[in-house]
Amino acid sequence: MIVRRHHGHLLLITQPDHAALSARIMAGWTADGLATHPRRDAILLATREHDAGWADIDATPLVDSRTHKILDFVQAPDDVRQSVWPRSIARLADQPYAAALVAQHALHVYRDNRPDAAWAGFFARIERLRNDHLAPTGMSESDLVRDYFFVRMGDLVSLFFANHWPGPRVEGAYTVRVAPERVTVAPDPFGGAVIPFVISGRQLPQRPYVDAADAAAAFVAAPAVTIAGTAGGA
Repeated sequence: MIVRRHHGHLLLITQPDHAALSARIMAGWTADGLATHPRRDAILLATREHDAGWADIDATPLVDSRTHKILDFVQAPDDVRQSVWPRSIARLADQPYAAALVAQHALHVYRDNRPDAAWAGFFARIERLRNDHLAPTGMSESDLVRDYFFVRMGDLVSLFFANHWPGPRVEGAYTVRVAPERVTVAPDPFGGAVIPFVISGRQLPQRPYVDAADAAAAFVAAPAVTIAGTAGGA
């Protein structure tokens, strides 16, 4: 779950909804050869589905039993974060290259946890899944890593907007910034186009929550809020 402060409330946005926004943004990305890329469809599919494994987790908010705060996707317990990726990959079993890209995404986003012994089994499992899905495609690991760049950029641009992180964030040759209702990437990868989009969440009171049941009841009763925005060059 993405937990964003919004007009004195908490706006909760699910990870699958953020991933759908990632794909919407990358569908307009024309730079770096993506517009005519031979694996464009698989790249966009992986971008759209990379957080599908969070769907069950995001059905109700997670609550920290000590602070009584709703936890976002970064603060979720290790076992929760590790569990979502095999599910995301399995959902793409009939699209093996997209599944391998999602596995590469998991390996990338948690790369700083490699020295932690509690994560050793996770990396071994995800690497095995990545290799198993990549093998029948005829593509190399180098091909996969190059194509993963697009999944990473879609994830990053969408996360910055959904969380309202102002930036700047430099990723490779690109700089991402967020202003109200607009996310910009420089240099412009959209060929001068402006990409309109919407993302929805549920607006909860910004208060302590006794437990998961308390947060779940508030989540069900919460009004839906839709935020419109655009992505474009700086």
